[in-house]
Amino acid sequence: MRSSRTVLAFALLGMALGGCGGTTTGPGTAEEPGPAQIVDSWTSCATAAPQAGAVLSVPNTPTPTSTVTEPKIGRIDPAFTPVAAVLCGREIRPGVNGGQEQTATERRAEEITPLLAALRLPNEQADGEIACTLDMVIPPWLALLDDRGRWLRPYLPTTVCGRPRAEVSDAFAGLSWTTVDTRTVGQVESPEAVAAGCAQRWTDMVWVETGNGRRGPPAPATSPAAGPLRLCVYQVPASEQGGGKPAGDFVYGGPLPAERQAGVLRGLANRRAVAECQTPASRFAVLRPLDGAAGPDRYVELDGCRRFLVAPPAGGAQLGQGDEALATLLGPV
Repeated sequence: MRSSRTVLAFALLGMALGGCGGTTTGPGTAEEPGPAQIVDSWTSCATAAPQAGAVLSVPNTPTPTSTVTEPKIGRIDPAFTPVAAVLCGREIRPGVNGGQEQTATERRAEEITPLLAALRLPNEQADGEIACTLDMVIPPWLALLDDRGRWLRPYLPTTVCGRPRAEVSDAFAGLSWTTVDTRTVGQVESPEAVAAGCAQRWTDMVWVETGNGRRGPPAPATSPAAGPLRLCVYQVPASEQGGGKPAGDFVYGGPLPAERQAGVLRGLANRRAVAECQTPASRFAVLRPLDGAAGPDRYVELDGCRRFLVAPPAGGAQLGQGDEALATLLGPV
């Protein structure tokens, strides 16, 4: 398999996920871990870490429950001499037949002296209180192997804010990793969703909005005129219907025919009072500008209460009442 020094850019993204969510103040003193548990024989990422890096939802695919008991992470025992590092993770790649797939990867590096030096560093200690940003940090799934095939999960020394020390990140980036195995574990975006220009999953914002207590009959603040629209229709799994933020999986979509769009916009401009109803929709439609320009997002429940929501970019969403005729206009294109 191809060896590369750039492949770690993907794995290291996991170490910097999330944005700054504010700051917190604390002593910044991490507890020193004990020695790592040593496992007799390495097999593969598929066996030892089947869920490593699985942070992406795979539509219409049950999430498997891993029965693997992972060894205790800790410091490298002086009697254990690592000769290789293995990195287990996930990537998103184009599917063979279109769309996007989630792929599990196993990578190996053998010139690991700089990494071992970084892993043996102590945790940084703070002198007094410090301010830390509330970033989410997801460390990579790393194993070290010795010449007998044994392995362990090493502890990553941390900064005063609990993130991997810069020396560890730099050591990762400087290694030459060889991909030794890849396997497709599921679909992220179907070819049909990509061809339609629709996201694979979307949230039913009508239900979210009404669940926040909006029950009045506001008049939609939109004109029946609009540029060409894209239709995307989603099916909400029974397990998510009625939840706080139900998400649906793509069913069909594409450019909305002009002859239908005129009728849809008229339906979304009516001033009917919103019905008192608490029946979750199993399907809903999302209408957005075809060219990707800024414009209101339009949501329509295709069954259940048949309400709709017009949400301009600047805020001020308007809730309205649809009907069967509107739902019919939003059928397959």
